[in-house]
Amino acid sequence: IGWPGDSLGRLPAALPAVPGTLTRSANVPHRYALNDTDEGYSGAYRDFEAHRRDIDLMALHGVNEVFVPTGGEYPYYRALQEFGYDAAELRSWIPAPAHQAWWLLQNMSGFGGPVSEQLIEARAALGGRIARHLRSLGMTPVLPGYFGTVPPGFTARNPGAATVPQGKWVGFDRPDWLDPTGPVFDRLAAAYYRAQRERFGDSDLFKMDLLHEGGTPGTVDVAAAAGAVQRALDTARPGATWVMLGWQENPTATLLSGVDRDRVLIVDGLSDRYDGLDRETEWGGTPYAFGSISDFGGHTSIGANTGVWGERFHTWLTRPDSALRGIAYLPEATGGDPAGFDLFTELAWEPGPVDQRAWFAGYAARRYGGADPHAAAAWEELRLGPYGMASGTWSEPQDGLFTARPSLTATRTARWSPAFSRYDAATVERALAELLRVAPALRTTDAYRHDLVDVARQALTNRGRVLLPRIRGAYEAKDLERFRTLVREWNAATELLGRLVGSDRRFLLGPWLEDARAWGADPAERDRLEYDARSILTTWGGRGQSEAGLHDYANREWDGLVRDLYAPRWAAYFAGLDTALATGTAPAAVDWFARDDAWAREHRRYPTAPAGDPYALAEEVREVLAAASTA
Repeated sequence: IGWPGDSLGRLPAALPAVPGTLTRSANVPHRYALNDTDEGYSGAYRDFEAHRRDIDLMALHGVNEVFVPTGGEYPYYRALQEFGYDAAELRSWIPAPAHQAWWLLQNMSGFGGPVSEQLIEARAALGGRIARHLRSLGMTPVLPGYFGTVPPGFTARNPGAATVPQGKWVGFDRPDWLDPTGPVFDRLAAAYYRAQRERFGDSDLFKMDLLHEGGTPGTVDVAAAAGAVQRALDTARPGATWVMLGWQENPTATLLSGVDRDRVLIVDGLSDRYDGLDRETEWGGTPYAFGSISDFGGHTSIGANTGVWGERFHTWLTRPDSALRGIAYLPEATGGDPAGFDLFTELAWEPGPVDQRAWFAGYAARRYGGADPHAAAAWEELRLGPYGMASGTWSEPQDGLFTARPSLTATRTARWSPAFSRYDAATVERALAELLRVAPALRTTDAYRHDLVDVARQALTNRGRVLLPRIRGAYEAKDLERFRTLVREWNAATELLGRLVGSDRRFLLGPWLEDARAWGADPAERDRLEYDARSILTTWGGRGQSEAGLHDYANREWDGLVRDLYAPRWAAYFAGLDTALATGTAPAAVDWFARDDAWAREHRRYPTAPAGDPYALAEEVREVLAAASTA
């Protein structure tokens, strides 16, 4: 049972009996999952059944603490009506669901709104149901805590309050920060936690990140503010633990100096990214969890720094002064890397580093419901390639160029992604060839079909990094014939990519958009929510935010996006260059934001069921790549 994909059809009619009691003990008490951004990038409009499957799967892998942001707007909405705001003002301040993660992080507000009362209530009901299901399995829902985010005009409505303007975050106006050391903070925090408890119940873990990604304290004493935030939490939930994200420079030594560190857990987002980390010294012995952000924005890219995980985790765990108390599975989106999830969560259950060659071979057999030499060989290639990346600079694989904003000098799609391939692309092509030779009986499994499409997609995507420099060379040499030949190859590759990803439901845009529309209270809100769901994948925000670096941050090779956005974008660009070469003129400028924003505001329907034969399409990819290698 994978995330995604399963091979349940391979089970015998009668399951084998367990011969006796089996006992395993975790080596750390905290097994945490979900990034603050997971809801936005994994799907803010999923229903309870989708969440339940994910939760059950996490439980099967020993996860015992799960972040629950769904309905996180509800306690703000209720509490702030006691502090001078009316319901309509607050519904305009709260962003649409796909963008709410960054509002909870105090990065932005209002985008995609207003939201309806019905939507707020429905999301609160879902969040409460998620929390109850977690508790029913003995897991802890980690709830958003209150640390001071307020709407505009708070001081005018609340005498004695002091707020600190937070400036900009990638072009967005950040919400103000209410000084936690002032006289109003405690009352607002108490109202927040009361409203939260009514709908979500109790917890002893609360997630808060002060001054996230560029927040400013102004004249506020950060240590005193952190202490006040913790006291407000302790008043509402005595003995609760404050969960913080270890990211960039946060949490600082100054912030940690103001809190009871025994009741803090830092989920480290950088454990496998950089070398030379000493978290015990940097965080003064504060308990922390070893974490990995192996995916940013939900990119459809295979790979992770898995070779770093086992060795580094166990080295850190066995230090004499170790403060390591957990693992934290923190990709910005989940549900796209079944192997990475499986291996990472095993860290908490193994006495030492595993033999990864043997582990991946065993994984292939479990994944497809039977041992097969070609499946094992395929996963050995993936282990050596995209799952064998080293630490030092990145924790994610590169994204592709078919999804990039067109430019002859493009080296990545998302602004903050690697600008080069972090592994030997030939490993993925060899993995594809091996997967195509897997025994026919195993090819019927859902897991196999997903992996075949995913590996074929990655192999084809990697070809773009070979083609684009050649196209640039032909253009700069003014070799029109070669330019046209290479562009035809590029366009054929994107056309094949569209057909390939359209053959598996995990790579369809249609369900993403249909889910969003289903939450709207009326036609106008349904349209707003569809824009929310489309924009998070493309423009991300308005022109200012998009051009500041957020455009295509959450790029992904999905049917619909490939066929209607990415491929036409490149085709138009190359057509302009062709005209320029043929006429000896400069290519016409293109307003890419306007083009992408127009697509984000459309309401075209997309397929919600796959079409085509995944095996035949993957074989077509192999043949195309084999022909290209001999050309």
